[in-house]
Amino acid sequence: MARKIKTTKSPEERRAEAEGLHATIAEQVEELRTSEAWSRFLTFAQAFHRYSLNNLLLILAQKPEATSVAGYRTWQKLGRQVRKGSRGIRIFGGRDVRETVEDEQSGEEKEQRRVRFFPVSVFDISQTDPIDPEADDPSTLAQPLTGNDPAGIFDAVADYLTGKGWTVEREPIDGAANGYTDPEARRVVIDADLSPAQAAKTALHEAAHVELHAEEDHAEYVEHRGVKETEAESVAYIVAGILGLDTSAYSVGYIAGWSKCEPETIKATAANVLRAAHTLADAITEPAEAADAA
Repeated sequence: MARKIKTTKSPEERRAEAEGLHATIAEQVEELRTSEAWSRFLTFAQAFHRYSLNNLLLILAQKPEATSVAGYRTWQKLGRQVRKGSRGIRIFGGRDVRETVEDEQSGEEKEQRRVRFFPVSVFDISQTDPIDPEADDPSTLAQPLTGNDPAGIFDAVADYLTGKGWTVEREPIDGAANGYTDPEARRVVIDADLSPAQAAKTALHEAAHVELHAEEDHAEYVEHRGVKETEAESVAYIVAGILGLDTSAYSVGYIAGWSKCEPETIKATAANVLRAAHTLADAITEPAEAADAA
């Protein structure tokens, strides 16, 4: 029998609370925009090359938990060293080359420029270590959650996803990613080392991906990853909040990073976010009287 969370809130009360919680995300992100932490993060983020869709697909195919990717020397400039023995992620780099060709119409020689592509290796932040461990780390705005999961959110979400034909597993994940969803294998993986509170929040995040993005074309997700991650974490924040788990220490910074600290992006995703939040909240809760009667 699927494990569910007892609640005294009616569906109408949960919906009203969800709308209120969603509004607070944009407010907290707006406040973050004026902080020193955001300024440091923005400087860090601006150092990254913008990869083509094909290269993004190659990156995620080889390392699905990748979050921030750069070349060896770029990481050094950012104050991080690629760990010895790390296996590079192979993508294609481009370089402008000039060559002399004959004009077909005039027969005269002319110079033309074209882009030559060649394989290069890049590395995820999870494959690097700070060169100066004492220096501030500008790479993240999200603080890991500590504490327990008294409501049993993780178990309820796991049973819900299992009932939909997905497998949910706890296993070690290298690097910064706390979890990931594999739509082809219908599999959700949550890092085994997370605190109960962080695991509960991550389970909600991955369940939101299942609800919102699992049936989408993979290229669509990759191309609009910032919006998709904003949606999933917003759902996690809302549903956790309804169930008494405050995830703002992690969720606000995470959403700010993926939404580029744009409150309008958060507001624009409201319909998708609230729909998924209502679906999840309804699925993993039951009225306290119904649970007592059972």
